[in-house]
Amino acid sequence: MNDMKKRKIKLHGFNNLTKALSFNIYDMCYATTEEQREAYIAYIDEAYNAERLTQILTDVADIIGANILNIARQDYEPQGASVTILISEEPVINETDASSPGPGPLPETVLAHLDKSHITVHTYPESHPHDGICTFRADIDVATCGVISPLKALNYLIHSFESDIVTMDYRVRGFTRDVRGRKHFIDHKITSIQDFLSRDTKNAYEMIDVNVYQENLFHTKMRLKEFDLDNYLFGINADDLDSRERKRIDRRLRKEMQELFYGRNL
Repeated sequence: MNDMKKRKIKLHGFNNLTKALSFNIYDMCYATTEEQREAYIAYIDEAYNAERLTQILTDVADIIGANILNIARQDYEPQGASVTILISEEPVINETDASSPGPGPLPETVLAHLDKSHITVHTYPESHPHDGICTFRADIDVATCGVISPLKALNYLIHSFESDIVTMDYRVRGFTRDVRGRKHFIDHKITSIQDFLSRDTKNAYEMIDVNVYQENLFHTKMRLKEFDLDNYLFGINADDLDSRERKRIDRRLRKEMQELFYGRNL
């Protein structure tokens, strides 16, 4: 299917391929006291409440070319939120063909308005008194059927959250038939999720891939390259700490990032 981008496949009926993009996005900080940890959780819970998440997912629907059919959302006690949006496909009206996904826009440059499947997000703010580490995790799934592709929303989603660590899985499932009856198990060219990331995203993150091409399964992990301790302190500044304490907190945060990046205790 190397010529797939050169000519459009004539299908028999609807495109039955399912394209699923899954994210785990992590943000972390260090809070020295119980009050600071509670304040961080309250901040995250407000910044990413169900209303804000609904707006982010609505923008995603616009970007990938989907019509919204139904929205369900919920804020939880004591913290966290969920949003589920059912979507349907319509013909793409955009500068690029949805069957050939490109990098997609950043949050401040959402331009498209297009249109079967779903988009979901669940958030998990948490803190622990041991060593003062607080983490915020957002799990996001974008699944589409037809020619529209969730890959268009990659950059927007990464930039919409405070993303220190990102793990992404993309898989094309099922098959569709052309007019000759031949099955097609993918309808676009892809070698890595990284192919669809913007240059500024690639420059900002260290990345590794684990891809299983014969299964149309692609996995990418990302870790923010720049580390400024002040960006990870909540309620205090690095200058307020002595050098020994700064080094200890620095080591603890970097270890947390390493463990989330590799998915195991180090």
